[in-house]
This record gives sequence, structure tokens and C-alpha cells, in this order.
Amino acid sequence: MTDVTDATDVGNVTDAGVHGYHKQKDEHLKRLRRIEGQIRGLQRMVDEDVYCIDILTQVSASTKALQSFALQLLEEHLRHCVATAAIESSAQGALKGGDEIDAKVKEATQAIARMLRT
Repeated sequence: MTDVTDATDVGNVTDAGVHGYHKQKDEHLKRLRRIEGQIRGLQRMVDEDVYCIDILTQVSASTKALQSFALQLLEEHLRHCVATAAIESSAQGALKGGDEIDAKVKEATQAIARMLRT
């Protein structure tokens, strides 16, 4: 799905302010447009008084699509942002860099917790 970037590339990406999903940005936008189409389809179904269960089936499909997208972003965050923190940690020494790794892991953990609450 995503490739692991080497240490020099990760450093340059971070300095440029680019996020972990930058290599798949076009694919992500295409996927989000597809999900947007599913949501518009839901609106149309309600407007056309479609049977409740059919609408609920489409809601479930839309929810799954968003969850899948979120998991992919989370994976990219771990591969890029957490990996970058680890690389920078080894360059800065364990104490200062360890704080950065802890912060990135905490961010990921909080994101996972938010996803599980839905």
C-alpha cells in the first residue's frame, strides 16, 4: 500500500511541511470523492422515499468506506510521522527525541480512540 521512505527522504519531507499521505494525495482525493458520491446518493434516496433498510445498507457501506480511509491515513501517519520522530530521535539523543516519539504515538493512540468511539 505505502512504501517506507528512507531516512533522508523523510527528513526532507518533514522540513517541507508535507504530511505522510502526500504520495497518495491524488488517490485519497479520488477515494473521498467516491465517498462523497455515496453520501449524495443517501440524500437522493431519502428524497425519493426509498425503503428504510435500503438506505441503512447504504449508510453502512458509506461508514465502512470512511473507516477504511481513516485506517489508511493512520497507517501513513505511523509510517511517516512516527518513523520521522524515531529517526530524528536517534540524531538528537534518546531523551529529547524520545519525547517527540511519545507525542506522535500519543497522537496516533488518540486518533484510534476517536475511531473506536464511532
